[in-house]
Amino acid sequence: MSDLDELYQSIILDHNKRPRHYGALTAATHQAEGYNPLCGDKVQVYLKIADNSIEAIQFESASCAICKASASMMVQALAGEPLGQIDALQSEVREFLEGVSEVSVEKSELAALQGVRNFPARIKCAKLPWDTLAHAIESGSR
Repeated sequence: MSDLDELYQSIILDHNKRPRHYGALTAATHQAEGYNPLCGDKVQVYLKIADNSIEAIQFESASCAICKASASMMVQALAGEPLGQIDALQSEVREFLEGVSEVSVEKSELAALQGVRNFPARIKCAKLPWDTLAHAIESGSR
């Protein structure tokens, strides 16, 4: 295993063990639940959107390490960001998970998810939080 692979693995394990922004957000204006029936992963994404930006974002999950780590990295990357940034970041994540492109340097911790490309069946695990985020935004207020 290369040093880079070891680094990526340690980032995923850290986010799984100590997920950032974990727990229900009682003041959420938007929320959605994602479920993958093939593996049983469940993710709930909570957003508080104000002034066209993500004022707060949190998640809960009953999922595998890859799904939980992806959700943790997602909420950490998006907290405080304007809504206009979400589509671009979601597209970037989908493209690098599918091997279409590489992750940008600014989102270096998200680069850890690139290793998931070596396990095609697990790509859905990494994408589930991002798809759930899109549904939460589309859902409007609870």
